[in-house]
Amino acid sequence: MKRLILCVAALLGFVATLSAQELPTREARLEVTRRVNDYLMTKKYADPTAVMPYYSRKKVYESNIWTRAVYYEGLMALYAICPDNRYYDYAVRWADFHKWGMRRDDTTTRNADNYCCSQTYIDLYRLEPHPERLRKTIALCDMLVNTPQVEDWTWIDAIQMGMPVLVKLGTLKGDARYYEKAHAMYAWARNTLAGGLFNQKEGLWWRDASFVPPYQEPNGEDCYWSRGNGWVVAALVRVLQELPEHAAHRNLYLNDLKAMCKALKACQREDGFWNVSLHDASNYGGKELTGTALFVYGMAWGINNGVLDRAEYLPVVTKAWNAMVAEAVHPNGYLGYVQGTGKEPKDGQPVAYDSKPDFEDFGTGCFLLAGSEVYKL
Repeated sequence: MKRLILCVAALLGFVATLSAQELPTREARLEVTRRVNDYLMTKKYADPTAVMPYYSRKKVYESNIWTRAVYYEGLMALYAICPDNRYYDYAVRWADFHKWGMRRDDTTTRNADNYCCSQTYIDLYRLEPHPERLRKTIALCDMLVNTPQVEDWTWIDAIQMGMPVLVKLGTLKGDARYYEKAHAMYAWARNTLAGGLFNQKEGLWWRDASFVPPYQEPNGEDCYWSRGNGWVVAALVRVLQELPEHAAHRNLYLNDLKAMCKALKACQREDGFWNVSLHDASNYGGKELTGTALFVYGMAWGINNGVLDRAEYLPVVTKAWNAMVAEAVHPNGYLGYVQGTGKEPKDGQPVAYDSKPDFEDFGTGCFLLAGSEVYKL
């Protein structure tokens, strides 16, 4: 009887701990999201056209590479819930400087990293439809549609960088050809490359062909990189929010998102974060913000749009959001625990509260995407 009482008490304590996890007020959620953005927009890169120093390689990069493009995805999401003219003007200055073009102004590039910036060009065009804003984006997407290749997205990050561009443009123009091309490229990466990068049994993605079994993590598990899977979650969200309700392939994307969220829920850390290696906490284990933020973005969007069960997923989102805000956001808005660029757990290490990643901007973009959806809860 004593043992039963102790078990019941422990269970009640566990339930009480869960129920104690609540989201802050919407005002507080918006404040921290804006603070994180202001650090990058006003303190780090007051000039949106400035080049990007890559310290470990002693090089600089154009400010429309993928890392900055992801930041602008987040900024436009923030602008949608908080239409501060500073955000719009900052984004337009950046786009004007790059003449609304891809990296190196290359409208023939097939590298999704180089045309990720078009996601924001389309968003800005929707706010003020000046034809010049989309001329190069249309030229590039038409090239993709009118050529037979579908083998471009050989790494899963590329799905987020490229797929929403085609789908956004398809919705804008009312032209399903863009949807079909996006699906053909997604399906090739999902089902064909190295036997398919999406492990439907596990609900998670291998980052690229080099991580498909027999590759293993030190503990013998498959290698599922946190941020890589986060990119796919973000891509699916950004595609689903564009596609008409009865569009072809919509159910496939919806089911993939649900399967991923189920798998991710099962491997969340006790502190609310996710490890860089989703199935091996011993391989550079520890808090990591970018994957965590992208999972929060996807799950919060799923709850807000009736795709995920609120009772099941809200505690997951709440725990992760509160952990990021309490443990990763510095008072001035700088973000800790951001893994730098790379493709696997060992890259960009060490990841710590005060560590400095090679690029800061994409981490901010991930956090802004999460904040914009958590604000709506």
